[in-house]
Amino acid sequence: MGKALSVPYHWRKMIAPVEVAPHEFVHTGPGTLGGRFLRMFWQPVYLLAGLRPGRAAPLRIMGEDFTVYRGEGGAPHVVAFRCAHRGTQLSTGWVEGDQIRCFYHGWKYDQTGQCVEQPAEDEGFAAKIRIRAYPTVEYLGLVFAYLGEGEAPPFPRYPQLEAEGVLETHGYIRECSYFNSIENNMDEVHIAFVHRSSSFTASGLNRFLPEISGQETDYGIIRYGSRPNGVTRVLHLVMPNLIVFQGVPSPEKGETQGADSFAWRVPVEDTVHRSFNLTLAHVAGEAADRFRERREQQKQLSGPPINELAESALRGDVHVDTFGARPDAVNIQDVVAQVGQGRIPERANDRLGRSDILVILLRKIFQRELQALAEGRPTKRWIQPERLEAAFGI
Repeated sequence: MGKALSVPYHWRKMIAPVEVAPHEFVHTGPGTLGGRFLRMFWQPVYLLAGLRPGRAAPLRIMGEDFTVYRGEGGAPHVVAFRCAHRGTQLSTGWVEGDQIRCFYHGWKYDQTGQCVEQPAEDEGFAAKIRIRAYPTVEYLGLVFAYLGEGEAPPFPRYPQLEAEGVLETHGYIRECSYFNSIENNMDEVHIAFVHRSSSFTASGLNRFLPEISGQETDYGIIRYGSRPNGVTRVLHLVMPNLIVFQGVPSPEKGETQGADSFAWRVPVEDTVHRSFNLTLAHVAGEAADRFRERREQQKQLSGPPINELAESALRGDVHVDTFGARPDAVNIQDVVAQVGQGRIPERANDRLGRSDILVILLRKIFQRELQALAEGRPTKRWIQPERLEAAFGI
């Protein structure tokens, strides 16, 4: 019998091409193509103000559990969810310096995941035990982590957020796929309908149907929404999940010179995502003090949670127009629109038109990148932008 022929690898791929399911990018758990792709980038995982120095907390991101803790000096760290001994949840333990001690039997780990102490075991055993630890950076009040394989890429910085002004760090949970939110940001037309009674009325943005245009860039996508009155609104998607508005006009005339708004849409589960938001208001001196005072007063205003109000509209208890006069109406309306599509929409049922050109482009880019991952090819080398075009122009 003759010797079997060896088929070159590139021929094998041609014979049995890898098929990536449509919209596979909504699934982001460990081992999924979408999860592998998002894990190739630094992701915000926690609001620093929500975790005091010397404390630990459980963390769930992209369907995976971790432990986040702050050393007694304040530095954040992200390590595995469980102790290597018998699997107890590490966040229930104690933070000692920059190390964390397990609640169950006192095993202690440093920030690299190396076990450094086992009170009831023979000396030398600890050196053989290590749990997973992840590169972690605190930046502008957010805790970022690199959760992927291999060496972490350089950490991206955003100099425009480091400028003078009042920087606010905040976030929210939304009960739907992170991709519902990103697609919503590619869609400027919805403002005329979803937000027809909202703070957009003061700027007149909801009075006109915009002409949608945009393109793929070195960093992601730029989206334009041009209106008949000459106003063009610009949005940037910095791959894979950062939404950026720059130079947004402020309703507080004479006080601020606009604001820069950055928002990362990060999956918690496939059906839930968290938005980590940074907003820099360009204001200084006494005007900055007045701005901070007004913001604190606004925070004191209590009321039902936004998600609860949106759910009441989705159940049919009230109409969403009921919330139009509220200062947070835009957020409530967005929840209704995004969650109302379904936590993971059945996109095969979509009937897309010319106003959806950037939704289509977004899906094609993600499908292309995941196809490359599935076939073992390099994905696009996305270039971090130095400066982005302002959000409004005439």
